[in-house]
Amino acid sequence: IIAFSDAVEEFRKINCEVIGASVDSHFCHLAWINTPRKQGGLGHMKVPLVADSLRSISQDYGVLKEDEGIAYRGLFIIDDKGILRQITINDLPVGRSIDETLRLVQAFQFTDKHGEVCPAGWKPGKDTIKPDVQQSKDYFSK
Repeated sequence: IIAFSDAVEEFRKINCEVIGASVDSHFCHLAWINTPRKQGGLGHMKVPLVADSLRSISQDYGVLKEDEGIAYRGLFIIDDKGILRQITINDLPVGRSIDETLRLVQAFQFTDKHGEVCPAGWKPGKDTIKPDVQQSKDYFSK
């Protein structure tokens, strides 16, 4: 959550909003935010945190670890039409990648605008694949 908060301006530059959520209560979130990072808290946050204390969001998105009442580390890219485009669920000890999330958002935005395919590892400015048999051969023949 901290890494996404720290990178929020990078997301805003590409017209993407970041929202954090956890199964903790809003009281827990306040305590977490009011505790400095050096003392194990979140400190100042630049993104809103949703308190999913009923665990309905976590359950609906498939990240709830029901036996413990906690949530796995989920990341969901939802476009401006409300369509879920990407789901990433990490086990508890592994965080999510800011760089990969930015790349995915940019790739979805590019494909929506241009109708082309972004290959694995694609980054803005790199070659894409045209959705046409002959034109796609041009990409693969390089």
